[in-house]
Amino acid sequence: MNRIRRVVFDTSTLVSAALRIGSTPHLALLKALSSSDLCGSVETLAELEAVLSRRKFDRYLSRDERHAFVAHIRQNVDLFVVRDYDFARLVPPCRDRADQKFLALTLAAGADAIVSSDQDLLILHPWRGIPILKPVDYLSIAPADFT
Repeated sequence: MNRIRRVVFDTSTLVSAALRIGSTPHLALLKALSSSDLCGSVETLAELEAVLSRRKFDRYLSRDERHAFVAHIRQNVDLFVVRDYDFARLVPPCRDRADQKFLALTLAAGADAIVSSDQDLLILHPWRGIPILKPVDYLSIAPADFT
């Protein structure tokens, strides 16, 4: 596998990482933060914040803890501008239009991989030669692939 310098995490994986410290998605996020550039956009960060603000997550983490997680991601993400041009290049597109933002971000950022727990994205692996990995598969990549 080529070296992964830039990586995109989808919202479902980030939410799992926030809610379950020590879980596979959480460990994958820690690995990405320490060995790659985590890529984000205004749209992906807004979705993360909106999802984690849902009341159904109150039983897992306090609102303050979820807000702190989003703030931590905002501080550690490389922010990329995703343009209409990036969306126009989504061939093949994702069957869930809500996930198009992650593919467009991947193009805008020149990302080397997507880490996802979402079947609508995983079914595209590899997308345009870019691996779409489950968190466990991302963790299994040798550290040398991250330099």
